Amino acid sequence: MSFLELCRAAFGSLRDHKLRSFLTLLGLIIGVTTVVGVASVISGLDLFVRDRIIRLAPDVFVITKFGIIRSREEFLDALKRPDFTTRDVRLLRATLTRAAALAADVTTTSAVKHRDRRLADTPLHGCTANFGDLLGKDVELGGWFAEADDLGSREVAVIGWDVKDELFPLQDPVGRALTIDGVTFRIAGVIAKQGSILGQTEDTHVYVPMSTFLKTWGTRNSIDMLVKARGGVPGVGAAMDEVRALLRALRHTPFRSPDPFGLITADTLQDLWRQISTAAFMLTFLIASVSLGIGGIVIMNIMLVGVAERTREIGVRLAVGARKRDIRRQFLLEAAILSSVGGVIGVVTGGLVPFIVRNALHFPAELTPGIAAMGLGLSTVVGILAGYWPARAASNLPVVDALRDET
Repeated sequence: MSFLELCRAAFGSLRDHKLRSFLTLLGLIIGVTTVVGVASVISGLDLFVRDRIIRLAPDVFVITKFGIIRSREEFLDALKRPDFTTRDVRLLRATLTRAAALAADVTTTSAVKHRDRRLADTPLHGCTANFGDLLGKDVELGGWFAEADDLGSREVAVIGWDVKDELFPLQDPVGRALTIDGVTFRIAGVIAKQGSILGQTEDTHVYVPMSTFLKTWGTRNSIDMLVKARGGVPGVGAAMDEVRALLRALRHTPFRSPDPFGLITADTLQDLWRQISTAAFMLTFLIASVSLGIGGIVIMNIMLVGVAERTREIGVRLAVGARKRDIRRQFLLEAAILSSVGGVIGVVTGGLVPFIVRNALHFPAELTPGIAAMGLGLSTVVGILAGYWPARAASNLPVVDALRDET
């Protein structure tokens, strides 16, 4: 039989058994929808984290007491490390030759007030004047405090957008008073709204000059430092080596001992997230693939039933000259057609999942061409594999027994 004749016979059989074809499609549609929907949510989350959460510029790295912690043992070891102090900040500023700029930041939480409005447990930062610039903080109203404010320990503050909405609704807060732990600060600027990221928001943070912070709250925590490498991205490696050598010398760290501090770059964060997202994707994808496997089992069972129902038809075709491979190819073609159609419908319905998630839950999700092609390819492969056994069973039916069948 020619391929055209096989196609005609396959489509005719599918048309004559509409209910069976529909049930076969239903199993595949559910499986492909699940796989495509889950993959779209994870893929969108991956892009969202890289674009929105990992905001560190590629030519900037962070010096921190803890670094990236991957286990409880690493956390306990990091707790024993000495804190970074203003002395370290001054020394690095005076010594580093590979750094174009250095910013510092120390944090705590405090209650902020304006008249009868109050926000408890607000993240409070004491930072240098160039901190916002190195971290890419965009100020929408007013401006960031100046170096002179830090040198003079002035009570000025830059607030997040949610702090403005809560304490100064329908007002321009620039120049107004804000009380933090009984100390009155003048608001210098408001950071542009950044939105909520996985349930966390940076719009509730407040930033004050580091000298003012240390004078008011003392050195409660270790200071983090941001270093902008001289020469851009190509200079990051040399700048990190210089910082590492200087800090190890200051800490009197033995040659073979690990660094008593952490250095974090944008690439480090990307690699960490890549490991997390890959593991999560594989686990979730395996779970979702169960639905696709069930769809394959449905195809096999229904096609085996179809073989039993069409035994006499198969016998007649074999008796009039059809070859076994023609019967086998017809059943495989039917399985491929059903699986491809089910895959297309599944991709379309699966594409609704990220749309609904993105608009109803404001959670990042995105259907990419690669995910759509993956869903269609998987459905076709599963359909052909599931249809192989019924096709083989149909082609191996004895002609005499098939003609005697009274089904």
